[in-house]
Amino acid sequence: QVQLVESGGGLVQAGGSLRLSCAVSGGTFSRYAMGWFRQAPGKEREFVASISWTGDKTYYADSVKGRFAISRDNAKSTVYLHMNSLKPEDTAVYYCAAEVGGWGTRAYADYDYWGQGTQVTVSS
Repeated sequence: QVQLVESGGGLVQAGGSLRLSCAVSGGTFSRYAMGWFRQAPGKEREFVASISWTGDKTYYADSVKGRFAISRDNAKSTVYLHMNSLKPEDTAVYYCAAEVGGWGTRAYADYDYWGQGTQVTVSS
């Protein structure tokens, strides 16, 4: 059974930074493309960033490009989302997801496994 557990969320002031982590267990992490999505109250879940299973391809939503960075550590079966220059509009529940054998699609329906989410709140 594949499990994804996010951590690292919290309350931060605008302009601050956070690093989210997502630890994966019960599967072959090195074969998964990994993605981060977020969902704000009253809004649909949206793509934030993804990384291929090889780790050499990364993709970002325009709204976070230049501020967020996704990385992975296959030895630790963990994917990270480094968030800098945070804005109040980044406030949301952040979810990590695993795509088996994929390249890191932006479509959340293509992901096979999901974490429970971690809250990020950015105050102005």
